[in-house]
Amino acid sequence: MYEIEKLLEIMASLRDKNAGCPWDLEQDFSTIAPYTIEEAYEVADAIARNDMQGLRDELGDLLFQVVFHSRMAEEAGEFDFAEVATAICEKMLRRHPHVFGSREERQRGPVKGAWEQIKGAERAASARTAGISVLDGVAAALPALKRAQKLGKRAASVGFDWPDTQGVRSKIGEELTELSAAECGGKQYEVEEELGDLLFAVANLARHLEVDPEHALVQANRKFEARFRHMEREAAKDNVDLGELGLEAFESRWQAAKKGTPAEQESSR
Repeated sequence: MYEIEKLLEIMASLRDKNAGCPWDLEQDFSTIAPYTIEEAYEVADAIARNDMQGLRDELGDLLFQVVFHSRMAEEAGEFDFAEVATAICEKMLRRHPHVFGSREERQRGPVKGAWEQIKGAERAASARTAGISVLDGVAAALPALKRAQKLGKRAASVGFDWPDTQGVRSKIGEELTELSAAECGGKQYEVEEELGDLLFAVANLARHLEVDPEHALVQANRKFEARFRHMEREAAKDNVDLGELGLEAFESRWQAAKKGTPAEQESSR
C-alpha cells in the first residue's frame, strides 16, 4: 500500500543520520517505549469516548510507534517492518485454523478454547527448546491488575489454581487477615506487601468470574467520578462548601448523587 510505504519513507528520513530530526535520531527503544504505551492508552480513551475522528488519529499515532521501533531494529540489523508484518500474518493464520486451515478444520468451525490451546502449544514448544517458563511473555509493562490476571491464567494452564471461586474468596479473606496483622505491626513495607497480595487475589477472583479486572476498575473510576462531580454541582447550587461537611452530611449527599447520576453518564465519562 502506498500509504504504508510513504510512512516508512517518512520514518527513514526522520532517522537519517545526515539530514534527519535530532530528536528522532537520539531516541532508542527504551526512550520510545513510554510513548508507545501512552498512544495505546489514548486509543482506548478515544474508544471509550466513542470519538471516531479521534480514534482514527490515535490509531495513526500508534501505527507510527510500530514503524519507529521497526526502523530502529532495522538500523541495528535485527528486523524490519516487513518482518513484523509477516510475523503477525503467520501468527493469525496459525491461530485461526477454522478460517485459514484445512478443509476439515474450516468445516469444523471455531472450537472453544482453541486460541489458548494453540498459544499454549507454541509456548510449550519454545520451552522445550529454550527452557522458557510458562510465565514468559507476560509483559512486565502491563498494568498491574491485567498482569496479575494473566500470570494467574498462565499458572492455571498447568493446574496451579483454585478449583472454584470459593477457594479464591477464602484466599481473599486470608489476605485481609494478614493485612490487618501487618497494620498492627506498624511496618509500612509489610502493609504494602500484604495489600499487594490482596490485590493479586482479587485479580484472580476476577479471572474466575471471567471479568477483566482492569476494565472493571476503569468502570468503577468512571462511576465514582460521575457521582462525585454530581455531588459537587449540587453542593454548589446549595452554596455549600464540601470541605466543611461532616461524614453524615457527606453520606447523605453521596446517596443523593447515586440516585441522581444517570447510568449512561457514569458509563460514558
